Amino acid sequence: MLIRATAAIAVLFVVAIIGLMGMVLVDEDAHAEQISDGGGGLRGVPAEFRPWILKAAAACKEPELTPALLAAQLNQESGFSTDRSTVSHAGAQGPAQFMPGTWATWGRDDDGNGEASPWDVGDAVMAQGRMMCSLLKQAKTSGYSGDVRGLALAGYNAGWGAVQRYEGVPPKSFAGGETYHYVQVILASMPRFQGPGLVQISGTGNGADAARKAATRLGTPYSWGGGGPLGPSTGFCDGRNGYLNGRCSASSTVGFDCSSLVQYAYWPDLRLPRTAAAQYGATSDRPVSRKNLKVGDLLFWSHGGSGAIYHVALYAGDGNVIHAPRTGKNVEIAPLTSAMPERDYYGATRP
Repeated sequence: MLIRATAAIAVLFVVAIIGLMGMVLVDEDAHAEQISDGGGGLRGVPAEFRPWILKAAAACKEPELTPALLAAQLNQESGFSTDRSTVSHAGAQGPAQFMPGTWATWGRDDDGNGEASPWDVGDAVMAQGRMMCSLLKQAKTSGYSGDVRGLALAGYNAGWGAVQRYEGVPPKSFAGGETYHYVQVILASMPRFQGPGLVQISGTGNGADAARKAATRLGTPYSWGGGGPLGPSTGFCDGRNGYLNGRCSASSTVGFDCSSLVQYAYWPDLRLPRTAAAQYGATSDRPVSRKNLKVGDLLFWSHGGSGAIYHVALYAGDGNVIHAPRTGKNVEIAPLTSAMPERDYYGATRP
């Protein structure tokens, strides 16, 4: 049975995690600002880039390194291309266009797939963020005139030595104007990538409110068994789930799994049970056809029948969902048609 809380409820309490092995401690960070862009002030970027851009910007303590700056730079470098044929005339590779020597300095296995690759979106964007963060620090201490963002961008494109040579952004006479125009184009195009968010979540009622609340957690890591009504927490491994590259990732990752994100999104106004299967069971008497979906509806995927439901997501409107996909990924917005295998789509309900 679903229990709808009255408006008088003002205090959340820690609840037992039903249907999971053991008790999960909940992080009492329940007061995230509920805005439709997930708090990132970022729009117009592919879904697979969004969480990494937000993470890379958050990892840098230099306030000039905003998500919009990173997005505009990625757009200029490769147009967000993940095609392995994306190699510059000079040999720069991947979405962030790293030369092999530069990649050796900044590249890491940030997405945890066992390989540090300039072609992997997560690895490339995080390396881009680290390099830009370092360049911004150099720009601030250099004493050179001009926008520190421009100085950092010039250093990224031409090397910091070129910035030192001209004590600023190299002029149009340098390298045929490539670096000069690179800086100008990126700074001018930043507004294109500044908020509102990737998906505008409109409407009123529990469903729209839940979707907006879930969107505040975009970029949060997936953690099997982690998360709950009050926010993200570490999870656990059960012998099959929660592992990444042979080790238990969930036990050291603060995040959500698919059903805890949904539970968190609706809590406390609607107290959904903890697991995807239980959430389907609690709402299956209110099925919704795919053509009649509304923001906040629950979508389920199964390996065969209601007893084999393995994933749940929130409908975000415009053919997109908000969900926590799997270990190694982050809470994201993705097309309904590709969020999970299409053949496994089981149906939708309205809480």
